[in-house]
Amino acid sequence: MADYRKQGDVAVLHANNPPVNALSYHVRQGLYDGIEAAEKDPSVKCIVICGKGKTFPVGADIREFASGSAKKFPNLIEVCDKIEACTKPVVAAIHGFALGGGLEISLGCHYRIGGTSCKVGFPEVNIGVLPGAGGTQRLPRVIGLKPSLDIITSGCHVGAKEALKLGILDKIVQGDVVTEGIKFAKSVQNQPLHGRRVSTMAVPDVSQANALCNSAMAEVKRKSSGLLAPVACVKSLRVAAQTPYKDGIKIESALMLQLMTSGQAKALQYAFFAERLASKWQVPGGASHATVTPRPVKSCAVVGGGYMGSGIVMCILNAGLPCILVEANQKFLDRGIKMIQGLYAGSVKLGKMSEQDAKKTLSLLKPTLRYEDLKDVDVVIEAVFEDMKLKQEVFGKLDKVCKKDALLCSNTSTLNIDKIASATRRPDRVMGMHFFAPAYYMKLLENIRGAETSPQTVATVTQLSVKIGKVPVLVGNCHGFVGNRMMAPYTTEAQRLLEEGAYPHQVDQVIEEFGIPIGPLKVGDLTGIDVGWKIRRELLKNLGIDSKNKEEMKARGLYSPIRDKVYEMGRYGRKTGAGFYKYEKAGSKVAIPDPLVMDIIDHHCREEGIDRRRIPPQEIYERCLYSLINEGFKTLEEGIAARPEDVDIIWLLGYGWPRYTGGPMHFASQIGLRRLYGRIEYYHNKYPDRDHWTPSRLLKTLSQQEHPVPLAQWGQFASTTSRL
Repeated sequence: MADYRKQGDVAVLHANNPPVNALSYHVRQGLYDGIEAAEKDPSVKCIVICGKGKTFPVGADIREFASGSAKKFPNLIEVCDKIEACTKPVVAAIHGFALGGGLEISLGCHYRIGGTSCKVGFPEVNIGVLPGAGGTQRLPRVIGLKPSLDIITSGCHVGAKEALKLGILDKIVQGDVVTEGIKFAKSVQNQPLHGRRVSTMAVPDVSQANALCNSAMAEVKRKSSGLLAPVACVKSLRVAAQTPYKDGIKIESALMLQLMTSGQAKALQYAFFAERLASKWQVPGGASHATVTPRPVKSCAVVGGGYMGSGIVMCILNAGLPCILVEANQKFLDRGIKMIQGLYAGSVKLGKMSEQDAKKTLSLLKPTLRYEDLKDVDVVIEAVFEDMKLKQEVFGKLDKVCKKDALLCSNTSTLNIDKIASATRRPDRVMGMHFFAPAYYMKLLENIRGAETSPQTVATVTQLSVKIGKVPVLVGNCHGFVGNRMMAPYTTEAQRLLEEGAYPHQVDQVIEEFGIPIGPLKVGDLTGIDVGWKIRRELLKNLGIDSKNKEEMKARGLYSPIRDKVYEMGRYGRKTGAGFYKYEKAGSKVAIPDPLVMDIIDHHCREEGIDRRRIPPQEIYERCLYSLINEGFKTLEEGIAARPEDVDIIWLLGYGWPRYTGGPMHFASQIGLRRLYGRIEYYHNKYPDRDHWTPSRLLKTLSQQEHPVPLAQWGQFASTTSRL
């Protein structure tokens, strides 16, 4: 709703819909009725619109898109037009955020003031739509087409100073924005409203409209390939420059309707809610985020200052927590410190923080060679090389020196957490924290609970994850957990396709055209073919598989003869200037198809008596993606992943899966589970020696239901299937 009160001759309308004052039906109705009441009251001379609590309205209630309530009278367009048509000055007093519909409300006002820390923006492209209540028509009339194109197509937030400079805000105020809003409204109550109604204004840079929009269209197609919303935004902004508001708003609404009914909007909105669901965990036995209180974390330590460790340290320091960095010798410690200092120097150079703030943040770092210095820290994160023996050695040392209630966490990407925990006397306070590279940038944190990990440990690690700016997803313990476990059949099929007839660039092209930014073989070059080789050797050792046993390795997806040949030639990927591709120089990013690698592949096939064939793109697409999805269903049926949404967030945030498809599980639901199961069964029959093509029992069960089962209900079937 919207609270209405009078302060002298000023009517104040507070949007009141905690926690973020979303513009649901009752809020819109309250604002509409409040403007009408103030208009009719002769004692009211001016009006202030603001938000109750922490923020100005941050946008529409996304849930109303699906229910249809967003269209109910008064819809947001009607509210904005009502505000603008008011004959008394209306001032938007913005604190916190004015995003999406919130910014549209403020643009409907005649004046806008904001607190020093407020932010405005149109993030609608991130959920597959455009600002559909006049945002694309009013903003360019206020600030011009060029900055409007940048703001609306990127979905970025604009700070108060920049908003004032652009003309979105008329004034930045100190102190309480409502009090200042009332003062401001009184100061303009006798001013004419001519020239203050945004819909009547002309776009200032209209003469450049075609050039600006053509350039913006080319840019969004390059940056946001496959996305519909940014393209629609450019189209609607072009209309704003070329037509009167009353015609432009109709075209904006038509474009909005097209987007709203698209699969992309549904997928992006699904991803929006899935991301917010991720931190709401529950473990077997019923303990959950709602029932367990986390322990306070006031200090952390990181063991290992390499690429991953340095990035983890930066995450901790950025959260304002003191952090101790431990290394094995002075050379490694100096290298780690230098890496961290370099990361902050880069942030200063890019204008992301001041030099003073960087120094202050770095002052929280304490480097040491002594494990004994960790005796009082609350959480230790180990980030040494992916070797079980080494990790157990580190955890044994930590267990001896750290206080009894300290949590010991491992940044492992594949290894068994229970085996790591066995090196300690506190398995209930051991957990995996799988960061993704670069750790200081990637949002995902895959948190792994062991068999004895306590609910309070889960709660504490989850809270810490959020504090350091991550999206935490809780998963169970198995080799590769969820993300890398699903990655295994994906990369295995990519490798096997090379043996059967494809070349690296052909496989990667299909995957990149689907929307994953980097194909699986380019990823191998990026992460290092030597790293993959060592991890695979470690896994063979842990599984007790002889590296000469081809059949067993094939069944487990661990046979990679072409990759081994590339490795044996010293071609480790980008870092050596050659891998599956060649590069102009070591460290270069541009992958060039290499005839030498094609010869290696051809020679291997001749040696093995393999008749190569032309493999159509559809087969490449299905074998890579469907094998990955099948494994995702297996993580659900085994309880490794708790929800399909968790699987999707892991792949969206950690592996570059295209967000506009919603993630692997949402994408599977759109393919149709019956059709998907049929194709997986086909490949299982064709390649019976590959375990990853054995169809998931959960997928089979779901595909056999008379009516499609909503994704949110898959968990009910997973618990049943896991007992079969």
